Amino acid sequence: MNALEHQLDYPFSNTLPPEGETFEVAPGVRWLRMPLPFALDHINLWLLRDEIDGQPGWTIVDCGISSDTIRAHWERIFDTQLDGLPVLRVIVTHCHPDHFGLADWLCGGGDRKRWDVRLWMTLGEYAFGCLLASGNGSNAGGPGAAEHFARHGLADPAALDKLRNRTSYYSNLVPAVPPRYRRLREGDAVTIGARTWRVVTGFGHSPEHCALHSEADGVLISGDMVLPRISTNVSVFDLEPEANPLALYLQSLGRYEAMAGDTLVLPSHGKPFRGLHTRVAQLRAHHDARLAEVREACGAKPMSGADIVPIMFPGRTLDTHQITFALGEAIAHLNLLWLAGELKRTQGDDGVLRFSR
Repeated sequence: MNALEHQLDYPFSNTLPPEGETFEVAPGVRWLRMPLPFALDHINLWLLRDEIDGQPGWTIVDCGISSDTIRAHWERIFDTQLDGLPVLRVIVTHCHPDHFGLADWLCGGGDRKRWDVRLWMTLGEYAFGCLLASGNGSNAGGPGAAEHFARHGLADPAALDKLRNRTSYYSNLVPAVPPRYRRLREGDAVTIGARTWRVVTGFGHSPEHCALHSEADGVLISGDMVLPRISTNVSVFDLEPEANPLALYLQSLGRYEAMAGDTLVLPSHGKPFRGLHTRVAQLRAHHDARLAEVREACGAKPMSGADIVPIMFPGRTLDTHQITFALGEAIAHLNLLWLAGELKRTQGDDGVLRFSR
């Protein structure tokens, strides 16, 4: 959790939209929250008042996972919160299940097939989501994930067995992907109703994350790239084991530093806030501190990713879901220093990769 959260301004205080209802945070911008069955127990989604080809309606930004509960909340929103107007398009910031899970169902109009609209998404996120949904990806589980984390020092047989058999995690949460989409790219200007939003891509958390920035109105839908209470997860997974996502993420933060400091940030987790420059500085300081811890530990003796986890996440008991992100993030910090030439990487007779100064 962000120990310096008090430095941020929460303009709506502790107000939260009840499940199945919305709360207006700016003219034509409505906030809704959906539950998640994880330690991170919610996701923020957004409704933007829109008009396409003379038809008034709404654009949805992000979807929630596939679950009966979330579908029921959406159905209530369709019935009570849209002023009798249809959804005109669905924008997804990135392919993680809590954002992408119900995209196909929402584009198809929900249980009652109210409309048939286009998904808007970056190519990197759409393609990677299709890969994971097909069962060929193994970021969250499967034999490849188990081998990857074992290579980085995870030795608990029970944890490895759970990971090895966790082959349907993504497809359970994202059961279908829209077969067609409209591509979003960095710098695109997307007119949604009376407001123009600029696409701001970011990297490190996911392949080609899309945030939306209305400079004229001082509003940023930040997705997962800038969160107020927790740091964005930046992990190395088995599909790209030599990746350097932390360097990409830190570079991407520069795009938010160029925005106005009093921008209203609408994050995917936590509450809307102001203090964008302060939060970006906090995130940079957080990773600088973690990198210093990793340098010190690897200077004392060779360290695996699993050795780094309790240093970066002290006193935490991690379940299978959490260990994939914690160990993935430990490897991301190790890889940054390794690829920068500060650490060397060797593989022991036990097959484990260890890093040292």
